Amino acid sequence: MRETPIKAVVLSVSDTRREKDDVSGVTLVGLLLAMNAEVVEKMIVSDDLDEIRDKLIALSDRRDVNLILTTGGTGLSHRDNTPEATRAVIEREALGLAEAMRRESYKTTPRAMLSRAVCGNRGKTLIINLPGSPNGVLESFKVIEPVLQHAVKLLAGNTKH
Repeated sequence: MRETPIKAVVLSVSDTRREKDDVSGVTLVGLLLAMNAEVVEKMIVSDDLDEIRDKLIALSDRRDVNLILTTGGTGLSHRDNTPEATRAVIEREALGLAEAMRRESYKTTPRAMLSRAVCGNRGKTLIINLPGSPNGVLESFKVIEPVLQHAVKLLAGNTKH
């Protein structure tokens, strides 16, 4: 069966990050390009819950997007709102993705237990929360990369085995 092309958006969530210092976002773009995904857009939004939620809705409703990777806002601080915004928009949670990222990251740092990352889909778009650090992005992406193509294919309706 034909591959479903990955058409991704990288959404960096931060009150302080700007284009010139968005290392995590740039890292994600590079990882996506290395797996031959199309990066449709890269942007930065503040840690404001409503802004993140509204951006996730708008992006997931686009026909040219089937994967949204967020970076940042998954910790325990007061302004870490990415998981709540994601839960507000997804239809079904993909618990295994978040669990696998935490499990593997824990092998490197016990701080992985503090991650509240959420993954799931809104319509035909998969949304995955990644940590805010470049190293956390790299470690987590390595965990989920092997299943991204299959997940996007399934969400597109290509379910033939």
